[in-house]
Amino acid sequence: MNWIEALILGLLQGLTEFLPVSSSGHLELGKVLLGVETRETLLFTVVIHGATVLSTIFVFRKDLLKLASDSLRLPWNESHSYLLKLLISMVPVVFLGLFFKDEIEQFFTGRVVFVGFMLLITASLLASTYIRKSNKRSIGYIDGLIIGIAQAFAVLPGISRSGATISTGLLLGNKREEVTRFSFLMVLVPIIGANLKDIYDTGLAGMESIGIMPLVVGFLAAFVSGLLACKWMIGIVKKGGLVWFAIYCAIIGLLAIILG
Repeated sequence: MNWIEALILGLLQGLTEFLPVSSSGHLELGKVLLGVETRETLLFTVVIHGATVLSTIFVFRKDLLKLASDSLRLPWNESHSYLLKLLISMVPVVFLGLFFKDEIEQFFTGRVVFVGFMLLITASLLASTYIRKSNKRSIGYIDGLIIGIAQAFAVLPGISRSGATISTGLLLGNKREEVTRFSFLMVLVPIIGANLKDIYDTGLAGMESIGIMPLVVGFLAAFVSGLLACKWMIGIVKKGGLVWFAIYCAIIGLLAIILG
């Protein structure tokens, strides 16, 4: 992998992690188009996912600091309740990661046609948000679990994590801004945990084959583009503009199926 390929893949990760178009699906398609060897990119994938985690933390730093400070206070308060909802939402994807990790990894081998079909599912989810016009409910504990189940399905390349979780929240009638915030915060612990486990299992395997420069370039590209995409996505959901991403996912999905 050279630094130009790392730049392209880093930008893809940063933009598509927050926009509802599936970062994993676009990374798989990008690796195929660039001819990047999938077996050698685990460390690179960990690095650019770490970059988007940092961009999320930066954007929601005030919310995270408030949750942290309030959680240390007694008695039970709103922040305690919110943290419990986040923990409940993480259960399904953590379960899959612990017991079905090897099976899930089989889908990340450049299966272009499979990614195409999953992108069509993402398009359907995004389009379905127009069925629900009233979004006035706050997220409850059951809502958190259902949104968490949607996140678990998004481990498949082509199903957008943000698209699945935000669409599910909107279909449940949750407030637009609240469900967007919840969607981005609920993924922090699972991604950090998955990355730490990958590093523990493989160490720095692939460092020599990839090189320092592509890792640095990919990290910076993913972090900067992630910052922009995260802020952009918050505004898009407020305005109800998900239909354009539904159309985009449908087009890319169909192209992947036809060309794959």
